[in-house]
Amino acid sequence: MDLILLSSLLLLAVTTIMVTLSKHMGLGSILGLLIAGIIVGPNTPGPYVTSEVESMRHFAEFGVVFLLFVIGLEMQPSKLWSMRKEVFGLGSLQVIISGLALGFYLSFFIEKLSVSMLLGFTLALSSTAFVMQLLQEKGELSSEHGKSSFAILLLQDLAVVPLLALLPWISDVKDMSDNTSTFEKLGTIGLMFILLVAFGRYIIPKALDKIAKQRNKDAFLMLTLLSVVLSAYLMDYAGLSMALGAFLMGMFLSTSRYSFQIESSIEPFKGILMSLFFIAVGMSIDFKAIMAAPLLFAEHIVIILVLKALILFGLMLVFGASKSNATKVAFLLNQSGEFGFVLFGAAKAMGLIDDGLFVVGIGVISISMLVTPVLYTFGCKIADKFSPNSSFSYFNSKESNDDQKVVVAGYGSTGRVIARMLKNSDIPFIVFDNNPSCVAVGRADGMPVFFGDITDLKLLSTIKLEQASMLIVSIV
Repeated sequence: MDLILLSSLLLLAVTTIMVTLSKHMGLGSILGLLIAGIIVGPNTPGPYVTSEVESMRHFAEFGVVFLLFVIGLEMQPSKLWSMRKEVFGLGSLQVIISGLALGFYLSFFIEKLSVSMLLGFTLALSSTAFVMQLLQEKGELSSEHGKSSFAILLLQDLAVVPLLALLPWISDVKDMSDNTSTFEKLGTIGLMFILLVAFGRYIIPKALDKIAKQRNKDAFLMLTLLSVVLSAYLMDYAGLSMALGAFLMGMFLSTSRYSFQIESSIEPFKGILMSLFFIAVGMSIDFKAIMAAPLLFAEHIVIILVLKALILFGLMLVFGASKSNATKVAFLLNQSGEFGFVLFGAAKAMGLIDDGLFVVGIGVISISMLVTPVLYTFGCKIADKFSPNSSFSYFNSKESNDDQKVVVAGYGSTGRVIARMLKNSDIPFIVFDNNPSCVAVGRADGMPVFFGDITDLKLLSTIKLEQASMLIVSIV
């Protein structure tokens, strides 16, 4: 117990100091978490928290799952469908072109062309965790470059599946224990998707109705956590990305009247796990491997960042983006991502790469993540020269793309009158009530009424109340 307390004390003390310094320097909290991970990791002198970095990173990857769930809550199916051109067009071209370019570069260092191409496509994937957290911190998820970045990241998450499937074909080591046919695998995937839709569209919303009527906050929280873990398990069982399952579950629940309350309930867990994930990435950086060939390591980092940035910039321009948005996306997505840890680990287990290449690959991915906050800040300064008036502000809403100017607390008799007045005057507004019956009445009236406790500070933070021009409290 003393060792656990000492490790916790060390981790919290270093993290607090580094995050404070990083935020003070205007670089955001992510860089501070990464540096904290480096300091308390086993690859640097001095005391360290744990030597089981890989195990910690696997556990902390649930932070990415929770992050994608929250993003899904903010992405209705209709909005996703409207982004199909960016997802399947822009996203597919980014993965293909970047993968081929990086694969060709790696072929100078790896004898087997198929392995170099596989690793090239692996490094072509960006970090969903880093990018979405950066955008969320800066309030830019709904900006043009934020939407484009999300579309590319979503396609990259889908691309992980075929890349993992290619590993046994490239490897000389076949998995004899897996006798499942292709049709059986497709059937399993189809069944898991059906179950996910059933739970996300029907079962969980009905259960939330029951719990909300009882006003049982603890049960509401437990059911929310259950929905996230269940969606992750279903997709993992199907051999797909856990984060993809969480995103789909969040998207199904985004049309629910409980979406804001769900998001505010899940936010603390997401924050803790995401912080642990970034710390674990920092702990993964092996400076001994870097110092063994520092110039070659630096060359890998620079080539990957520059190639991906140039390809992203060019594709964004081809798809009609402004130079400002193209620059922001180029500097935001040119790192390698957390799925690289999984793919490099699987390649090592199958004998496609040796221990040395594995350590270098993990180091390249980690360092590229480390420099992302700094590069994005630099990229935004360049983008501002193309578009000086590109500042962006928004108020989070599931119902409208317009800024929400008025928040109404309560949909009783007075609240209904206020809502009708605002609607008739074409003033954007949103209503919250902690009575499910009132919420149901408001929905039936065609009003943007959501379930939520307006006295809950986490809910106020979720809806970004500070960006509203007025709050009207109606309790009768």
